[in-house]
Amino acid sequence: QVQFVESGGNLVQSGGSLRLSCEVSGRISTAMGWFRQFPGKQRERIAVITPAGNTYYDTSVQYRFTISRDSAKNTVFLQMTDLKPEDTAVYYCNEMLGGQGRWSWGQGTQVTVSS
Repeated sequence: QVQFVESGGNLVQSGGSLRLSCEVSGRISTAMGWFRQFPGKQRERIAVITPAGNTYYDTSVQYRFTISRDSAKNTVFLQMTDLKPEDTAVYYCNEMLGGQGRWSWGQGTQVTVSS
């Protein structure tokens, strides 16, 4: 079983930046992804990083968010810039499997962007 602890969420003003962290307990063998969940909605994948370091982004966050990983620390990051009120959500990380999260979800981290 692999576990995830997300952190770094906060209340920021529109246009601001945040850096989210995902500490991974256990071994990851495939890509890692960041997801977010709006109230009453399903989680959606927004960024992926492969073991080779290739990255993929949903169009809603492309050019504003950057996913990266520190393999030595078993940590994945999401640098978020130019935040918008519509980015307000709970953010989660997970290992990717078939486009979805492979393991049980962590508690997530709340990002709130005020206008």
